[in-house]
Amino acid sequence: MTAGDAVQVDSEILALDRVGDYFHLTLAAPEAAAAVRPGHFVAVAVGGPESPMLLRRAFSIYRADARAGTIEVVFAVHGRGTEWLATARRGDHVNIVAPLGKPFVLPTSPVPCALVAGGYGSAPMFELGRRLRARGCRVDMVLGAATEARLFGVLEARRAADTVTTTTVDGSFGEKGLVTGPLGRILAEQNTAVVYACGPMGMLAAVAALAGEAGAHSQCAVEESMACGIGVCMTCVLPVIGDDGVTRMVRSCVEGPVFFGDRVRWADVGTVPPDTFGAPKPGGH
Repeated sequence: MTAGDAVQVDSEILALDRVGDYFHLTLAAPEAAAAVRPGHFVAVAVGGPESPMLLRRAFSIYRADARAGTIEVVFAVHGRGTEWLATARRGDHVNIVAPLGKPFVLPTSPVPCALVAGGYGSAPMFELGRRLRARGCRVDMVLGAATEARLFGVLEARRAADTVTTTTVDGSFGEKGLVTGPLGRILAEQNTAVVYACGPMGMLAAVAALAGEAGAHSQCAVEESMACGIGVCMTCVLPVIGDDGVTRMVRSCVEGPVFFGDRVRWADVGTVPPDTFGAPKPGGH
């Protein structure tokens, strides 16, 4: 799905609820809802029509209901844009573009899968889990966060997966520690073939490394790095190795947000590696 396949609409806010440390937003989007797949996202204009905030805010799509014509997202307040959105009211309208990005790729045959999420990165994982199980795949889910209040969807996860393990850094809920602990056990015990992940970049790097060591494929949604969501602002570029072995700086909102974990040069995110195609040469002009 590309920006050319998405629709831009003025969407009515149907509900906005507080869930732990997050906000759960329901938008009317009948033109877009039917095309949504797990891993797609929506770009929302913030601040109102007179706002100087020109860049949209990108959010992973939590749920899409084609019959109801709705799209749901989960977000945290990080800055002025999300702060404004958190004060919106039912009946207000926001301009959105959806669905955007490249979604998760489902396996063609039943294989054991692990779904790993950090914080509200769990949002796209529940529908993904349901679709995988419908294909006969085993689904083990690991949800992690800093604290219990920053976990999202634990009860829903239990309906979407065969097993659910939770971790918190402070030990307030589930296992104390990081998602990599239980993921390592799952990879060893279940002979996992595919690992799907969504969350902070550091977590994605660690998950991709663990999957690679276990011989599993990984797909990582890098939503954290996106700003405008439509390929304009260029803030979401990251170094990714192409099929030809060449590293290029690609926009995660257009070429992603889902990438194969072994293709992203995690240690170089935030930089332009010197061997990148088109990178400035030392001493060049």
